[in-house]
Amino acid sequence: MSTNPKTARPETLLPSAPVPAGTLQRLHRRLEAAAAEAGVLDVAYTVLDTPVGPLLLAATERGLVRVAYAREDHEEVLAELAGRLGSRVLHAPDRLEPAAEQLREYFAGTRTRFDLPLDRSLSHGFRRRVQEHLPGIGYGSTQSYGEVARSVGSPRAVRAVGSACATNPLPVVVPCHRVLRSDGGLGGYIGGPAAKSALLELEAAA
Repeated sequence: MSTNPKTARPETLLPSAPVPAGTLQRLHRRLEAAAAEAGVLDVAYTVLDTPVGPLLLAATERGLVRVAYAREDHEEVLAELAGRLGSRVLHAPDRLEPAAEQLREYFAGTRTRFDLPLDRSLSHGFRRRVQEHLPGIGYGSTQSYGEVARSVGSPRAVRAVGSACATNPLPVVVPCHRVLRSDGGLGGYIGGPAAKSALLELEAAA
């Protein structure tokens, strides 16, 4: 006689014992590896704890595509990535380990530049041109929005430079925190003023 699931006692629908955490982790790694091998993984992501709060790291096969502060809402960022880059999004920390390790070194003060493949497909036009210029601002150095505008060949586009920095999809790695107002003020920052100050202080101390 078969059991009707609508009338079955709750305990009959549950496993007899909890699955060990290690087993779940191994299963997840197998899923991650199989998805990558089969080419069915559009975006891999992980979350890294840092001195400026948890950072979401996301990558495509081309490279690191997104770094997001908690204030941006990681769930919303993942939903946006799924909509723009493909719906096959998987928590895959192993794939992000090179980026995570370089960020750990940066926050420890032992790394002054990042050496990672970047996927810049989320940026276009003038914003992308500005963002590609930013890594040229040396560690521990700063430029004003006006200086950046002149450097990219559009000296009147100061506000557009501010917009390009504000929409930088790869903060910290692409250092928009090194761009300040002409009077030395912080200006805006996607991670908030406290995070911007912390990054500048970290670089100044090193």
